[in-house]
Amino acid sequence: MEERLQILYPVIVEGRYDKLRLESVIDADILTTDGFGVFNTAEKRATLCALAKKTPLILLTDSDGAGKLIRSYLTSILPADRLIQLYVPRIKGKEKRKKDFSAEGMLGVEGMERGLLYELFAPYADSEAVERRRRENPLSKTDLYVDGLTGGTDSRRRRDALAVSLGLPEGMTPNALLSALRILCSYEEYCAAVGRGREEKENEG
Repeated sequence: MEERLQILYPVIVEGRYDKLRLESVIDADILTTDGFGVFNTAEKRATLCALAKKTPLILLTDSDGAGKLIRSYLTSILPADRLIQLYVPRIKGKEKRKKDFSAEGMLGVEGMERGLLYELFAPYADSEAVERRRRENPLSKTDLYVDGLTGGTDSRRRRDALAVSLGLPEGMTPNALLSALRILCSYEEYCAAVGRGREEKENEG
């Protein structure tokens, strides 16, 4: 089995099962729309718009009508030159976890063969760039804990304050905030935002 592809750009998919499927193929920041949830969740839309200002985003939805509707909506709110549009083929079938076929009887992203997804993302793999970014920005969950953004009675308020200062919505979970911070900030910018120097943080690590 091939090693996972190192993808520099964040990837948008519809749901958590799509995300789980992709995680077996690629190593990347994978964001979900929660199906049609992105239509009604201002926080989700604001996060995607903020990320699009910083980096291109790869968009991959199902090939059915719902997937096309979600793709059309995201294409309308995100700059066209910041979206990389990827498509899965229309293949008849049913995902293993489901009892019944979907309304259109087509496999979604979660039902795609690994080899097909591998070929789809291969042109966007850049292991050297990903490794360089990780060296330059080693931000981790440990940093969030050390800086009081998780694990404390005041952590949510601290996360909200940091998010707002970076143009992100309030109410983000620690994992969602961490993914966004890795994209939006350098390590030094993060340290400055929380009032600590990189050298101090590395000594604590």
